[in-house]
Amino acid sequence: MYVIIMAMLEDYHIHSEYSDDSTEKMIDQINKAISMKLDEICFTDHVDYGIKKDWDEGDIRYRGGDGIHIETMNPLANVDYPRYFKELSELQEEYKGRLVIRKGLEFGIQTITIDLFNKLYERYGDQLDFVLLSMHQIDNKEFWTQDYQTDKTQKEYNENYYREIYEVMKQYKNYSVLAHLDLLNRYDLNGIYPFDKVKDMIAEILKLAIKDNKGIELNTSSWHYGLKDSQPSRKILHLYKDLGGKIITIGSDAHSTKYLADHITDGLKILRDEIGFDEICSFDHMVPSFHKI
Repeated sequence: MYVIIMAMLEDYHIHSEYSDDSTEKMIDQINKAISMKLDEICFTDHVDYGIKKDWDEGDIRYRGGDGIHIETMNPLANVDYPRYFKELSELQEEYKGRLVIRKGLEFGIQTITIDLFNKLYERYGDQLDFVLLSMHQIDNKEFWTQDYQTDKTQKEYNENYYREIYEVMKQYKNYSVLAHLDLLNRYDLNGIYPFDKVKDMIAEILKLAIKDNKGIELNTSSWHYGLKDSQPSRKILHLYKDLGGKIITIGSDAHSTKYLADHITDGLKILRDEIGFDEICSFDHMVPSFHKI
């Protein structure tokens, strides 16, 4: 059952110090959200099995920083789940009535790590409100470093990317929306790959998401990354709507308070005025509610 609620301002893609690529305190993101008069936020810190370890595995490696002081370096580790959910529960109680705070995670899934995410969800799924399904790497080779794209043609790495997403979606169902669906556009040194060349692949992805009652997100970090289009692109957003898609969230992908809710109102304007959506979604225990834009 779906619930339709009046308009609200939300940010459903936020990171904190529990992600390996952020040092921002949850409390600072929350206070910034209140100062911006947001109604609801969802923390979605990173889990990327294959390239990162869980804290209880030990022997965590670090990258970045000055190489000497560990506090200046980023741990190659997933979310510290017990601490994460405990702090979120405490903050939900402390800020009740001032800001709705949701518990989410961003799952960077590959076909080779699906079993690990199934086990993770079995363990913590009852605490989650929202899960982003992302893809940041294939065969444990990351996109942002160009490790995956190296020695492949633009056609190869773009088609492989969408093929891998589709294969993951066929096997893994414990998620809410597909995050930044055309992520490779951020990191493609050869320019934006023509949409028409992968349209059929993307259509199959969107059809499967709709069939499984899943959604997509509009990720407003496209402004931060200097992209000329939204992320996903307007063509993907139009295609999702034309295929009957209704579940859509909006998030800044903020790793610091500087980018919290960045261009959220611009994103909502695109969804409403250019694409034709009149509702966005929030989530409570993985169940979507619809809100007028």
